Amino acid sequence: MGKYNPEGRVRWTPVVLLVAVAAPSAQPAGAWREAPEFLPLFAPAGARGAAYRAYVSPADLDAVLRGLAADPALLRVPGAWRPLPLLPADAFGQTGRYDRGRLLRLYGATRARVARGACLQNGRVREAWTLISPHPDPELRRLERGTLLLVLRYDGPKDGCDLLHR
Repeated sequence: MGKYNPEGRVRWTPVVLLVAVAAPSAQPAGAWREAPEFLPLFAPAGARGAAYRAYVSPADLDAVLRGLAADPALLRVPGAWRPLPLLPADAFGQTGRYDRGRLLRLYGATRARVARGACLQNGRVREAWTLISPHPDPELRRLERGTLLLVLRYDGPKDGCDLLHR
């Protein structure tokens, strides 16, 4: 999800990244549940969508980030894993098939808190993660207090940082 700009720095595009983790390490706070019901909303259509995964946790973003703080599988670069208040279009990006107007109305004056970063495996970036809290329910009817994790796997579904097996 990161793209290189002319200065050679990683720039995170406003795309929802669906998360999965592979290397065994500390588990983030809260119990994660795979949430495929979010993929039709926030993953791109077609074959590219197969590289995405979605998870939800009842824990808020701060608790999740505390749980990830010591995880050696996460890439620590300036700006990564720092929560930012974003408008829905910036939090969820433009690649998904969600109803942008409905999501905007759902959030209203509330901003989503979003943290983005990458997961390493064997010294290589394998996944890009986007953590969003609060997050919408799959029908875009209400905001949920927990955290939605969207993960983009770069090397396909079998190679990743499998969050469920941590």
